[in-house]
Amino acid sequence: MSNQEQERLRKLREQQIQSRDPLTKQRKFQRNMSVKEKRMRKSFSLIQAWRDIPHIVKIPLYGLLLGIIITLILPSLWISPHATLAGAGITLILIVFGLTLGNALDLRDSIRDNIK
Repeated sequence: MSNQEQERLRKLREQQIQSRDPLTKQRKFQRNMSVKEKRMRKSFSLIQAWRDIPHIVKIPLYGLLLGIIITLILPSLWISPHATLAGAGITLILIVFGLTLGNALDLRDSIRDNIK
């Protein structure tokens, strides 16, 4: 037998032994549990949780809050029966703008992650 053939048979035998190894599942389970335990040890941070929320959710929320503030302030600045309706329209526009901007920011982050 040639050296290459012996090497190939040796590798094949090692693969067969590894596939029959009864401790493989146990090792995988222990590795998964240790990763989960490490993750559980980390302290919970509201700032980190807020950073993990996608931009497509956060930015429209900012638009909604800004729109509510405008809706509450606009009737005192513009004395008209349509002031509240205009404020609601501005709120809707800000939410749609927030959805568009949030989607663009998430897409940018996704592209940046895929480039690495």
